Amino acid sequence: VQLQASGGGLVQAGDSLRLSCAASASTASNRVMGWFRQAPGKEREFVAALRRDGGYTYYSESAKGRFTISRGNAGNTVYLQMDSLKPEDTADYYCAAGSPIVSAIRTPTAYRYWGQGTQVTVSS
Repeated sequence: VQLQASGGGLVQAGDSLRLSCAASASTASNRVMGWFRQAPGKEREFVAALRRDGGYTYYSESAKGRFTISRGNAGNTVYLQMDSLKPEDTADYYCAAGSPIVSAIRTPTAYRYWGQGTQVTVSS
């Protein structure tokens, strides 16, 4: 499984961006698709995740209410719609795939596959 993330860019505070993550092969065996981010000098942190079984979604506190994770019709693409962006959202954003249990869904090490990062910069 290869994951290709795209959609990052430079925007102003309050703007929106939509990130995309395309999987090159069947991800049917990976129950969860997630988005993480890493700012310079900081650890990688959870942003959002979507479970294929039931479509359950999970968000970090900072993402809740502003970001929306969704899946494309074909099932192999996951989107992260980011609205009301803030300068503190500036980071490299990574998509991931795996089958973590619910209690580990926010843990980066619980994901087996990772895409390359796409950079998001939000200016004030």
